[in-house]
Amino acid sequence: MNRQIGVIYLSLFLTTSLVSGQQPSLPTDAASAANRDTSYIDAQGTAHVTRVVPLPQTVSNEARRYLARQISDQAVSESMADRRAHADVLARSQAEGWKKLCAVSITEQKIADVPVRVVTPDTMPEASRDKVLINLHGGGFNSDAGSLPESIPIAGFSGMKVVAVLYRLDPENHYPAQVEDAIAVYKELLKSYAPEHIAIYGTSAGAVITGQVAVHLKHLGLPEPGALGIFSGHGDFACIGDTQSLFGIPGLSGHLNPPREVPHTSDYLQDADPHDPQVSALYSDLHGMPPTLFVSSGRDVLQSGTTILHRAFLDAGVDARLIVFEGLPHAFWYDSSLPESVEANRDMATFFVHQLSR
Repeated sequence: MNRQIGVIYLSLFLTTSLVSGQQPSLPTDAASAANRDTSYIDAQGTAHVTRVVPLPQTVSNEARRYLARQISDQAVSESMADRRAHADVLARSQAEGWKKLCAVSITEQKIADVPVRVVTPDTMPEASRDKVLINLHGGGFNSDAGSLPESIPIAGFSGMKVVAVLYRLDPENHYPAQVEDAIAVYKELLKSYAPEHIAIYGTSAGAVITGQVAVHLKHLGLPEPGALGIFSGHGDFACIGDTQSLFGIPGLSGHLNPPREVPHTSDYLQDADPHDPQVSALYSDLHGMPPTLFVSSGRDVLQSGTTILHRAFLDAGVDARLIVFEGLPHAFWYDSSLPESVEANRDMATFFVHQLSR
């Protein structure tokens, strides 16, 4: 039986052309791909590694097909306008997939002068009418990749209304604009909902902002929500985690950027101090944070950031739970065709229903 394989090559010993930003002229193909495992640790502790990674047999057939897609490892540059347009097209396509599983209505409005998408399940239990979920979408801080695919399944599976905050985007607006927009919406919703009946969650950039918002609320003396969801994020802008040196956004496939000394998301901060406790949740006093669900996956570029922050919540005595899905890449739960995505979104929704009903 033929085995599909993925290959990862990691080395900080880069050629001058790669360091200067130039990319190889040709993509890796079957002839040039590594075909054996190697490992060398240099005097600085840098790992120069080649690994041949079989397609995992521990995931669904749909996930195996998803992981076996061939994606060129050539870097592709695109303008910010193109990036946002592509993110919007993909998000709307993913939204259509979720609408087949979750009957919801979507409206666009403003809350506290901040644009939002309100996603309401067609069938809402009476017990859910006094509860609301706030989504802070992913998209690298500079695009909206997630307000629809993050909100539709959670609204459908939880039976609760989701308010997706369309916060100001980088690079036109740097930190703390995004946090300010989220807090403005939260404060307005506090006029209609008890804090223990509100949850805040997000994926990727939105997961990072979720942690920042929780820390800011504590600093401002505002009540914390009833629950948080930090789905593939991090809480440390000063350091990169190990998985940021191992994976790209698609996991082991596609273009793999050389490891950086600081997270790429530090661009969003501009001159803000990455060690500031209000900037990096990892350095803040996390005591008293609400129950929090952390979700990541085996080939998630932000798995390290997610699990490190989870441990910090645990150390602070917070009711913090962690789910790590086998073998899948960053934010795979946007894709409704994967059974694991349905499972992940149901887990998220169930957590919020349980926490806001206590």
